[in-house]
Amino acid sequence: MPYTVLALKWRPKNFDEVIGQSAIVTNLKNAVRKNMLANAYLFAGPRGVGKTSTARILAKALNCKEGPTVNPCGKCPSCLEIAQGRSLDVIEIDGASNRGIDEIRVLRENVKFAPVQGKYKVYIIDEVHQITTDGFNALLKTLEEPPPYVKFIFATTHPNKVIPTILSRCQRFDFRRIPAMEIAGQLERIVLTEKIDVDKEVLFAIAKSSDGSLRDAESVLDQLASFAQGKISLKDVVSVLGIVEQEALFEITDAIIKKDPKATLGLLNDIIDNGKDISVFLLSLIEHFRNLMIAKVAKADAKLIDLPQETCEKLLLQSNALSMDEIFSAFNILVNTQEMSKRLESLRIPLEISLVRLAHNKKEAVGLKQVSQAPREAAVKEETVEEKIKDDPPEDPPAQNVSLDDIKGCWENIINNLSRIKMSVATYLNEGELLKAQGNVLTISFPSNYSLHREALERKDNKALIEKSISELLNTSVRVNFILSQELKHKDEIENNPAIKSALEMFHGRVIKEE
Repeated sequence: MPYTVLALKWRPKNFDEVIGQSAIVTNLKNAVRKNMLANAYLFAGPRGVGKTSTARILAKALNCKEGPTVNPCGKCPSCLEIAQGRSLDVIEIDGASNRGIDEIRVLRENVKFAPVQGKYKVYIIDEVHQITTDGFNALLKTLEEPPPYVKFIFATTHPNKVIPTILSRCQRFDFRRIPAMEIAGQLERIVLTEKIDVDKEVLFAIAKSSDGSLRDAESVLDQLASFAQGKISLKDVVSVLGIVEQEALFEITDAIIKKDPKATLGLLNDIIDNGKDISVFLLSLIEHFRNLMIAKVAKADAKLIDLPQETCEKLLLQSNALSMDEIFSAFNILVNTQEMSKRLESLRIPLEISLVRLAHNKKEAVGLKQVSQAPREAAVKEETVEEKIKDDPPEDPPAQNVSLDDIKGCWENIINNLSRIKMSVATYLNEGELLKAQGNVLTISFPSNYSLHREALERKDNKALIEKSISELLNTSVRVNFILSQELKHKDEIENNPAIKSALEMFHGRVIKEE
């Protein structure tokens, strides 16, 4: 007997076997039970989540010998023929190869003929968005007023490409990506039944890599079953898929927390030497910091993170070593790495630079260690400093003109002083560029996509802390102004406009920033 791949062998045969789409299944079962069926349905969603399988089950529910029924028997000639794809009453059409007006005209003519065996003639059109506008227009009248024995079920991965006049004539169901835990549960049922020897952690790794597609996960399991010799291990999954293990993400984040750039680069080099896709690693690391944020906010809620509970608890423990501002900063730096790689046509160099930026400065490491060991104590310390500035503002030294060169000369000391008081402020400020000093006002510029940095530093308490630190070191009152690069460009464009420049000179005016 020829081998049947797992994705086909384990295709759902009834509504109860559909994984991860409970709301849609309930709605369709109620429609069948109450005989309130629409003329046409649109099943939208990513690949491998059950759209076509659900369409076939609905067709079986309508044409079963016992039907219409929410529990098709699966044994009558109609059910068997639909399952095998050879029913004359259930016509499956590929929208990509039957997309023109001529093919739709043929379909329209065939709709007139009554079903051969069942009660309904069901047209399942896959990738319906591929049909041309003329083809859709030719279908409109038939779709709105079909014969009573005809039902249309459209499936698509791009519902936005289906014209509105078609959408308005369909009942739409949006199939969601299946959560990794639910996919892992289905894979576990498969390996138990098929007697495939596999470590439990392997199933979750496969589920996570499938990006919500059960069919993709089943195909990977099929591949591993034929690839592995004996028991399938996590090492086999990593080898076949090129994924990055969760443990590697925890290790590199620990190196960042300890401010150990050498260890960080060493771990990255190991990942590359093991043949991992560096872009996959970067995406995984970005997701890891997202999970750290969720763990910090939601206390390792497995539903929000979609990882095993023990991994969620480990995330919570690691998140205690980082402030929320540090997590945001790391996320911002890693996302900007992707943009930098497009300009350099290389990912390794920007990623190495970003990881060193995240892991540099031993003085910051002391602050992180204190946060890790006593996060509550560190938080109280920051709050105390902020309250002191707010309740008892320092007396400013007399204002004098400040030199940009003088500020640049002591900038490292300013950052180090701030890191001892409030590390998140020092981290954000260190990303800025000292632009100019005019009078006693220092202007610091940030890239256009660093608005988060500017917003954080412009908070009243943070700004007061920065001004106090700079003023004390220079022994003169200094005010700071933060600006994004596009604002600077816009201002320069205005000031360099000949007409505006002439008006400014005539009236002794200046360009101000609109609030």
